Amino acid sequence: MKHFGKARGLLALVAVATLAAACSSSATTAPASQAPAESQAAATQAPAATQAPAATEAPSASAAAKTWKIGYSNGGGVGNGFREEQVCTAKAEALASGQVSELTTIHRNTDAAGQLSDIRDLIAKGVDAIVFNPNDPNALNPALQEANAAGIKTISVDAYVTDPNTYNLYNNQVEYAYLGAKWLFEQLGGKGTVYYSRGLAGHPADSDRDKGFKKALAEYPDIKVVPSADGVFTGWDPATATQNMNDFIASGQYDKINGIWSSGMGKQTVDAIKAANKKFVPIVDADIGGFVAQLLDPTNYPGLQGAAVTNTAAVGGAGVGLALKLLNGEAVQTDPSAPQPNTVLLVPVLVDNLTDQGKATLQSWQSVKGLDPLWPLGLQIQGWTDYTPEQAVACKGPGE
Repeated sequence: MKHFGKARGLLALVAVATLAAACSSSATTAPASQAPAESQAAATQAPAATQAPAATEAPSASAAAKTWKIGYSNGGGVGNGFREEQVCTAKAEALASGQVSELTTIHRNTDAAGQLSDIRDLIAKGVDAIVFNPNDPNALNPALQEANAAGIKTISVDAYVTDPNTYNLYNNQVEYAYLGAKWLFEQLGGKGTVYYSRGLAGHPADSDRDKGFKKALAEYPDIKVVPSADGVFTGWDPATATQNMNDFIASGQYDKINGIWSSGMGKQTVDAIKAANKKFVPIVDADIGGFVAQLLDPTNYPGLQGAAVTNTAAVGGAGVGLALKLLNGEAVQTDPSAPQPNTVLLVPVLVDNLTDQGKATLQSWQSVKGLDPLWPLGLQIQGWTDYTPEQAVACKGPGE
C-alpha cells in the first residue's frame, strides 16, 4: 500500500472501511460521532479504511513476476456516480499493480440474465479472474460454477452472491442503512413521517439496506414511512430520483414529511427541494461528493441538516486487488460472521453536519481535485488498493 501526505490532498481512506471485528481480535471502527477520540482524529483525514486485510503469505518470486488477464462485469447503473467510480478504480488498480496484462470491462445496463451471458463471455475470453457487481445473489451461479471449473477466480463486489467458490468484498449494507436510519429517527425525536428512497429493486445491496432500514424502524415504532412501507425505487438513476421527488412535491405530500432517507441520490433530492422553494427536512445519504458539498454550503442550502454514510466505490479496485492476491497464492482472511462464506466485509461510518467536528470531517474528505460530484469521496481502501486518487480520476486501465 502506498502512503500519501496531506500536502498532496490525497484521500488515505482512514476511517470508512475496516474489516469486521470477527476477522481478528481488533475492534472495528465506530461511527465518527461515537468513536473514541483517537478514531475521530483519524476520521478527519478521509472517508476510508485503516486496517489492512488479513495476514497473507508472501507470493513466490515467479508468482510476483507473472501477469494476469482479468475480466470486469458491471450490469447496471451506467451513468450513476458510484458505478462509474467503481469501474474507474478497477481500471486504476489493474494499471497500478503492474500485474494485469489485459483488463476486459463489460459495463452496461442489463438484467441478471444479461449479466450471466456477460460472465460467460469473459470465461470464453480466457481470463484468469472475473470481478463483478452482481445483479442478483443467485442467478449468476451457473456461470460462476463454470468459471470455477475452468480454474477462474471470481470476486463479487458491492454485494454478495451465494456461489460458495466466489469471494465477496463489500460494504456492510445492512449497517449502512441502519446507521443512517437510526440517526434520522433520532433527529426526529422518534416520531414523524420519513420519505424512503431506495436503489435498484432486487439488487443484493438494496435488499440488505432495506433490512437495515427496517431494523432501525422496528426500534422506532412511531416513525411512519412514505410513499409506501417498502419505499420508492430510483434504480440508482439520477433522473429517476429527481422525477420521484418532483412528483412527490407536486402531490403535496412533501409538506407533511419530517425527514428523508436516501440511497445514494441525496444530491438530486436536495436539488429538487431547492428548485421547488421548499423548506429542507433532515436527510441522510451516502458520502457522494455533491451531497457532502450541499451539507457544507449553508448559503445556498440554508437550514439543511444531514448526515453522510460512507459507501466506498473503491470496492471495484479492491476487487481487482483481491483477485491478484488469490491468483498469486496469497492467503486471504475472511469474516466468519458474514452471511456468506469467503466474505471481506467493510464497515461504514456516519458523519453529520450538526457540529463543528462533523463539518471538519466532511471538509477533510473533499481533497481530490477533478472528482466528479456524483462520485463517493472514498477513493482508496488501505491494504486492498495501490493506485493514487489521481489515477482513479483518470480512469485508465492497462493499455489505455
